[in-house]
Amino acid sequence: MASESKKTGTKAGDAGETRPLLLLAEYESAGDVYHAAEHVRDAGYEKWDVHTPFPVHGMDKAMGLKDSSVGWIVLVMGLTGCLTAFVLMWWTNGHDYPLVIGGKPGFSLPSMIPVMFELTVLLSAFGAVFGMLGINQLPKHWHPVFYSDRFDRCTDDRFFISIEAADPKFDLDETKSMLESTHPSHVELISEEVDE
Repeated sequence: MASESKKTGTKAGDAGETRPLLLLAEYESAGDVYHAAEHVRDAGYEKWDVHTPFPVHGMDKAMGLKDSSVGWIVLVMGLTGCLTAFVLMWWTNGHDYPLVIGGKPGFSLPSMIPVMFELTVLLSAFGAVFGMLGINQLPKHWHPVFYSDRFDRCTDDRFFISIEAADPKFDLDETKSMLESTHPSHVELISEEVDE
């Protein structure tokens, strides 16, 4: 059931000790990985993830994830855009360089609406995109799960849970036995060679 993958990060011919990066458990169905995720959540792990070929309904709750803060970022950025456009047009048209055309006042809210709307939408979109990238720590070009040959099936028909060795609760033997208690079809240790 268990196997070990090693990342060769040292030069050819160098022999060093290995350091665990993560444990990867493989499951055959969405129901299995859902219940396993609840078990890992209840065990108190923090640095772990579930990898599935399609969205699994309720997985956020099973993992104990909080609501995303992207909505608050978008709200703040949208209000910033709206206020910035308002202040810019109020200052330029009403105070800095007032032009009286046809007796219209320099400070006229209806004439500001299009610019306020456009800047609100622009900064909201920037907040959504860059907030999502920042919260998800993207782009992430490398992750230890990529060293597993079995992980290739994650985009096809297999479900995985990975627990990183950087997790404060990670203990190789205890974490492995906890994962095995969730009845995976396979558990794999992914480690890397380190210089002595």
